[in-house]
Amino acid sequence: MFKHGRHREREIVRVARIHRDPFEPILAILEADSPVGEYRRITDEILRLMPDEERYPRSAAEAVRSFLLLRLGLHLGLRQKNMRQLLLCPKDRVPTIERHLEDQKCGELRWSHRDNGWEVLIPAVAFKNATSSFFGSKPFRLVLPNLGGLYEMIDAWISRHRPVLLGPAADPGTFFVKTAKRSSVSAAYEQTTFYEAWRLTIQRYGIFNPYTERGAVKGLLPHGPHNVRDVLATHILKQTGSYEQASYAIQDTPEMVAQHYGRFLPQDKAALAAQILNRVWEAA
Repeated sequence: MFKHGRHREREIVRVARIHRDPFEPILAILEADSPVGEYRRITDEILRLMPDEERYPRSAAEAVRSFLLLRLGLHLGLRQKNMRQLLLCPKDRVPTIERHLEDQKCGELRWSHRDNGWEVLIPAVAFKNATSSFFGSKPFRLVLPNLGGLYEMIDAWISRHRPVLLGPAADPGTFFVKTAKRSSVSAAYEQTTFYEAWRLTIQRYGIFNPYTERGAVKGLLPHGPHNVRDVLATHILKQTGSYEQASYAIQDTPEMVAQHYGRFLPQDKAALAAQILNRVWEAA
């Protein structure tokens, strides 16, 4: 009976089809030549529609939060938990030591005087795949690039916009905070509210509306923060053809990238090889 079951299992695996496509909401992004460049258009749309801070301070603060949500997501490739639990250390404060971050199992955005830039430091124990070979018991550390007005937005968020959204609520210490209302118990995000904040940003700025002509990407559907990892891995896979380099962007292993994102590479394999071979003819 066991032998019979094993044979039948192989036959089922051969013909089985996955009916739910987790990439469907962002297929319009993933099928582009530059998925990250396509997703970046959403942040440009946020800047284009930015409300006047003096007249609408809360709306402007929420727009800046939406901008930073997507920008940090595109630079860091973190899971939702690590993003929403990211602590904030202003420039005038001493950064939290790594041991304390390990005890809290969360990371921190702090100013690095050595690199003269905003740095994200997250201990390995804070990650879902903490035992993965990617970390090797070492923390995740990345200095954010000062590109596309990112530092300007971070400084404005910390000094002006974040306090507006906090209002009278207690500061949870996290970089991202909810819009505190009288009925709010806490200004800290939890799993559901963080997902909804990302989804609302995509609905408002990402999905193209032919009637209002607002929205950056045609064919985009509402989705959550996890899909930005798909965008990063697919982009690097398409540009380099390397599962290993794609795994670096999302803090994972090449085997996992090959299993989940390999479907986006086959049509580009020939093009990647042709680029190398064509250099011979260009040099001739």
